[in-house]
Amino acid sequence: MEPVAAELLMALASGTAGAAGQSLWERLRALVRREAAETVGEGELAALDEDTADDARARALADALALRAEQDPAFAQALTLWHQEAERIHGGGGRGGDTRQEISGGTQHNVVFTRDVHGTINLG
Repeated sequence: MEPVAAELLMALASGTAGAAGQSLWERLRALVRREAAETVGEGELAALDEDTADDARARALADALALRAEQDPAFAQALTLWHQEAERIHGGGGRGGDTRQEISGGTQHNVVFTRDVHGTINLG
């Protein structure tokens, strides 16, 4: 299983991924808590909830999820499905779908950078 990126977890926990991200975060929370006897990941999840910008907490959660997935095949399967959906919705998982454009030299006019356009764009 591909590890869940810390950046993806921080985006979902902080709410910067929008309503879909909030839904994914709630589903991850439910997934981690669904087995009462298995607590791997609960403390890390709560810690990231407390400070959603803490990269170390996000990495700790990612590590705990990977450890639990190694120990529990049913959890691993459910986490894999969750992770695939999170990557699809969030635009590439931990990379957050970020783009980088660079313009250099000369004079430019009417430069537009965009990402995830859902509809028409009229530049006229």
